[in-house]
Amino acid sequence: MISRKWILSATMLAFTALPAFADTQTEEYVRTNANDVLASLNTPGLSAAERRVQFQTYMDEFTNLDAVARFVIGKYAKRFSDEEMEAYLETFRNYALVVYEFYFNEYRGRDVKVVGSTDRNARDSIVDTEIVRADGQELEVRWRVLNRGGKYQVVDVALNAEGNLIWLAIEQQAQFLSILDQNNGSSEALIAKINSMTADLVAQRPADES
Repeated sequence: MISRKWILSATMLAFTALPAFADTQTEEYVRTNANDVLASLNTPGLSAAERRVQFQTYMDEFTNLDAVARFVIGKYAKRFSDEEMEAYLETFRNYALVVYEFYFNEYRGRDVKVVGSTDRNARDSIVDTEIVRADGQELEVRWRVLNRGGKYQVVDVALNAEGNLIWLAIEQQAQFLSILDQNNGSSEALIAKINSMTADLVAQRPADES
């Protein structure tokens, strides 16, 4: 005979196997801030440089760039000296902001629509959104959000690139770790490569956006 205890355990296991939906506060945090970020790229009356400063200010508040920077270098985060880490964090921040601007510039001024969300755990959620371009094409964007004592911040963004969702921080981690592994963990080599990557993206800006 099956015991009540076994039935209760099985029932609880079934419920825990189901995806949990993120709370509405997390979804609203993403919707509001993502819309502000995209709107900042299209603010009338501002020069390209002024819009860029506004965009970067929003992204600094919306995302935890230091947390992302430490994540993407993995084990090397504990091996850098304080001076090396400080120089790396500044370099990564400049690069990350250019990356986000590069990807989002095409969708500036567009509305961000939340279409779903899932809790990874009590403090870690994925919020699914769509951004509709002027031509009607939808861009799927996923935001990984951490909740630390009621303070929300994005720690990774997944963009749909040619039908594949790519998490930017995870992609950067694979690339940066490869650079560090090939250069005996040299922070200088990594910083030089990041600066080169940043310059390449800046060079791709439209003439009126440079």
